Amino acid sequence: MKKTALLIFCFMCFTSFGQNKINKSKNELKSGGSNSNPSSTSYSNSSSTSKSKSTNNDSVLGGAIADILFYASYGVFKYGIIGDYKNEDHLNSHLTTYPYYNGKSGNFESADTLSVSKNKARLDLENNFVYNSSSLFGNHLKAKIRPFQYFYLQSDFHQLFEIDKIDNTASRLSIFQFNINYDRIRLEKFNFGWSLGATYVGNEVKKAGLACGINTEYFMGNRISFLAAAKWSQINGLPVNTYELQGKFHKKNYFFSLGMEHLKIATPTYSMVALGGGIYF
Repeated sequence: MKKTALLIFCFMCFTSFGQNKINKSKNELKSGGSNSNPSSTSYSNSSSTSKSKSTNNDSVLGGAIADILFYASYGVFKYGIIGDYKNEDHLNSHLTTYPYYNGKSGNFESADTLSVSKNKARLDLENNFVYNSSSLFGNHLKAKIRPFQYFYLQSDFHQLFEIDKIDNTASRLSIFQFNINYDRIRLEKFNFGWSLGATYVGNEVKKAGLACGINTEYFMGNRISFLAAAKWSQINGLPVNTYELQGKFHKKNYFFSLGMEHLKIATPTYSMVALGGGIYF
């Protein structure tokens, strides 16, 4: 009798701690993280009191510092984040019809190059099957709309599935990412840039948050390229982050890909192998 009771207790503990990752991510995103700070009010009140006693000299000094910070921020934005189009030739590079269309160029080619790919719009479609185990897998659909070489719009759709073999049930999680991307460096073999947008988690969560990221791609030759990308966002005070590392083999206007994806959705993390391909229009 005691052994039976012990076995039942162990089974209950196992099932309670065996809550699948997807349900845990959804429950945490729905409830949200703790972001209250009781001391913030008193600090704000004391700060306001001290500000009210500031002298005119402090105001003048504060204004000067604010001006310096403004011009410094403007310089960082213009030359660091956007770039100097008059002095940086690579910013005027043209978008190619597709990578390796001429056997050597990646996403961009020099503005001095005479080719039929000049000033062409482009649509990149890609789909990858992502796999962790027989009970945790999914799909990642990606679309990039490139109206010209200056920026592009990107949409990502992750659909994750997790099977609970004990209860014989399945859970799913849908993540939508919408970003505007800007390539700060546009070289023939290498591009690097940043992204800004939003992330939305569907299913029972139905919440969105702002997102930012970085991405890069290196074209090493022999129709092979390597891509790395990261996107960070917060929903209800908790992280929804995605990371990609991918190798591609290009063939005409399509490619095959193999890589890894790592997702952090609230507390749980998901590490997966990604296998798929894409096409350029």
